[in-house]
Amino acid sequence: MPLQLFDSKTRTQSDFVALVPGHVGIYVCGPTVQSAPHIGHLRSALVYDQLRRWLAYSGNRVTFVRNVTDIDDKVLANVKGTQEEWWALAYRVELEFTAAYNAIGVLPPTYEPRATASIPEMHEIIARLISRGHAYAADDDSGDVYFDARSWADYGELTHQSLDDMAPATDSDLRGKRDERDFALWKGHKAGEPDSAAWDSPWGRGRPGWHIECSAMSTKYLGPQFDIHGGGLDLRFPHHENELAQSRAAGDGFATYWLHNGLVSVNGQKMSKSLGNSVFASELLASARPLVLRYYLGAAHYRSTLEFHDGALAEAEAALGRIEGFLDRAERRLEGTRFASEAIADVPEEFRVAMDDDLGVPQALGVLHESVRAGNAALDSEDLGGAADLLGAVLAMTSVLGINPLSSEWSTTRSGATDVAMAKLIEKLLEDRQTAREGRDFVTADRVRDELKAAGITIEDGPTGSHWSLDG
Repeated sequence: MPLQLFDSKTRTQSDFVALVPGHVGIYVCGPTVQSAPHIGHLRSALVYDQLRRWLAYSGNRVTFVRNVTDIDDKVLANVKGTQEEWWALAYRVELEFTAAYNAIGVLPPTYEPRATASIPEMHEIIARLISRGHAYAADDDSGDVYFDARSWADYGELTHQSLDDMAPATDSDLRGKRDERDFALWKGHKAGEPDSAAWDSPWGRGRPGWHIECSAMSTKYLGPQFDIHGGGLDLRFPHHENELAQSRAAGDGFATYWLHNGLVSVNGQKMSKSLGNSVFASELLASARPLVLRYYLGAAHYRSTLEFHDGALAEAEAALGRIEGFLDRAERRLEGTRFASEAIADVPEEFRVAMDDDLGVPQALGVLHESVRAGNAALDSEDLGGAADLLGAVLAMTSVLGINPLSSEWSTTRSGATDVAMAKLIEKLLEDRQTAREGRDFVTADRVRDELKAAGITIEDGPTGSHWSLDG
C-alpha cells in the first residue's frame, strides 16, 4: 500500500503522490520567535520530523523548509518598555527553539529562512496580486496594502467557510479597508515603531503582514507549487487560509496537500497563556531525558490532541525502558555468537503498513513493543536466531522513529550523574554477590538478589556474568 495522508483541505485520506517522483518538498510553519518554546512547539516540530524520516526511509529525497517569523506584531510588542532591540529578542528566542529541537532529535531543516530575508519576494507577490485585481493599496496614505477577500471566489476553501461567516481580520487596523475581512499584505510604518522594523517598498516604508511571509518563503525555496504544507491545527484559520488564498490568487499552484497536527491539553484543559498552564520546553528538558521526551511527544497520532498529565513522562520512561532493556539484553547474549551479525535491517511489514496509513505511529509503536516482547521470549527460550531477527527489527523501527537508544545522538543523554552513581552501587552489590556465590554463601547471595529485586532491579545470570536491568 502506498503512503496515504489525510488532507485537511479535502478532508479525505488518499494516496500521496509527489509532484516529482522520488523528491518531496515540505514547508512547515516554524515559530514566531516572540517568547520561549513550549510543549506545543516541540510536538508540532516532532510530528513533521517523523513524516520526513518516514518519507526518507521509503526512498524519497526530501527538501524540508521550516521558516522563522522574526518580524511580527508580537515580536515588537514584547520589546516595548525594555532595552532589548526587536531583532535581538528574535535571535535570542530563535536560539532557544533551535536548542530545544536539537535536544529531542529533530533533524535540522534543509533550509530555515527568516522572514526578514525574503522582503523582495513578498513585494513581488503583492505586486502580482494588485495587478490581478486581488489586492489594493489603502487610499489614506498609510502605506497599507490589503488582500481583497471578496475578489477571490475560492476564499475559505481550506477551512470550508463562507466569507460572510468569517470573523473580521484582526491583523491590522480597519483604516483604509474596503471590507473588515480583508487582511494586511503590507503594513505602513506607524509612529512609535522602531525605524529598524521598516523596509522601503513601492507603497511606502513598512513591514510585511504575517501571512505573506510564508507564501514568499515557501515558494522561494520550493517553487510555485510543492507537495506538502504543514503546521499546527491552530494555524488553519486565518493563517493558512490566507496563505492559500493570496498564493493561488497570485497565480501559484501552492501546496498540493495540507497537513495539520493536533494541539496539546494539560490535565484535560487546553493549554493557553490565559489559563496559565503553559508547559515550557525548558521545564520538560529539566524533568526527563530528551529521548523520553521524544518518545512521549511522538507516541500519539499526529492529528489527535496530545494530553500532558502528571505521570505522562513516567509512562514514557517505562515504555522506553522496556525497549532499552531488550536491546541491552539481546546485545549481551548474542555477543560472540554467529547470530550477532545476522540481524535484519528492515522494518516489519506490519510497521510499514501502520506508517503508510496516515503516519500511524501509535500502531507502529504497538508493532515495536510486540517485537520487544517476542524478542525477550526468544532469549528466554534460547532461540538466538529468532532473537537476532527481532533485535534487527527493533533497531530498524526505533531508528526510523528517531528513538533508537543505541544511536550516537542519545549517547550523552542515557545516563545522568544520578544514574552513574546508581550503576556503580549496583555493580558493587553484584560483585559482593558473586564473591558470596564463589564462597558458597548462598544465603548472602540470595539476600543481595532479593534486595535488588525489591528495589525494582532484575538480575540475570548468564555465561558472560550477571547483568542487571530496571523493571519495566
